[in-house]
Amino acid sequence: MLRFTGVFFAILLLLFGVEMINTVQERFILPFTAAIASVSAAIVTFFDTNVFAIGNRLYHSVTGFSVSIEPGCNGVEATIILIAAILAFRSTLKQKITGILAGFIAIQVLNLARVISLFYLGQWKTDVFTFAHLYLWPVLIMLDVLLVLVVWLRYIAHPEPDETPAAI
Repeated sequence: MLRFTGVFFAILLLLFGVEMINTVQERFILPFTAAIASVSAAIVTFFDTNVFAIGNRLYHSVTGFSVSIEPGCNGVEATIILIAAILAFRSTLKQKITGILAGFIAIQVLNLARVISLFYLGQWKTDVFTFAHLYLWPVLIMLDVLLVLVVWLRYIAHPEPDETPAAI
């Protein structure tokens, strides 16, 4: 457990440090965030043709309402936490890659639901929007990370054997 904790926090610090580098923000995080806005708009246009995205903003052409998807609201930080936990756990490379890919998809699918729901809550009920944005959705996203990790640990990950057998 001590090994896991040390490796987890080391990877966490490394990945959050890399994420904060301006070049990484400009070349990866900001374009990724804009892509989330575009995908959200594409999904919503099946039901509401008045929605469009420009950059990291989602707009409604009739109401004039818009939301800005900022770094920190794009699921990247939640994914970093999941990646650190999976990499810190003893398992094979294939198991780690499977967990990271499945987790990334699960986090982003839920994050799209988050962005779309907040977009409409902001138009209809700003008090509910504030609660959902600041409290409800962050908890749900982290529960998603935890659920993915538990499922990965239960069904996919099998610890690599230790070099020394356990004494009985």
